[in-house]
Amino acid sequence: MSINRVNISGNLTRDPELRSTPGGTQVLTFGVAVNDRRRNQQSGEWEDVPNFIDCVVFGARAQALSRFLSKGAKVAIEGKLRYSSWERDGQKRSKIEVVVDEVEFLSSRNQSPSRTTGQSTYAAKPSSNYPQQDYAPSTPKPASQPASQTPPSADVFDEDIPF
Repeated sequence: MSINRVNISGNLTRDPELRSTPGGTQVLTFGVAVNDRRRNQQSGEWEDVPNFIDCVVFGARAQALSRFLSKGAKVAIEGKLRYSSWERDGQKRSKIEVVVDEVEFLSSRNQSPSRTTGQSTYAAKPSSNYPQQDYAPSTPKPASQPASQTPPSADVFDEDIPF
């Protein structure tokens, strides 16, 4: 048995490109930069090293997503990996890309893309395996705690992403 699932979060490296196949299927392609943290062997300092991931969405949701995504937007992506190979000018080429099932918007359209301000999810493919509802906690809160607590705001900045 094998499992082909991937979850990534990062910033879009370019504006999405919407195309159509000869059969009329909509195809949306975009890239996401995901940082990896590594120790530099020479200096001993930790540094962020970007990984650039190609993503693709097919079908009717491709057009809908194209209206909401733009370069710099922070997103979380869930999907599966797909390997492609071809030959161009006598040279063999290949790549691995993410076929997107879900996109979660981690920055709003009106805010700076480097600041996490809100969340909304857009399913690129409906999943019948998971119910689409929120679950309330099953245990009541103790009486000693206030009815509502607001966590401190945490601003997240991704200033080290190279674009």
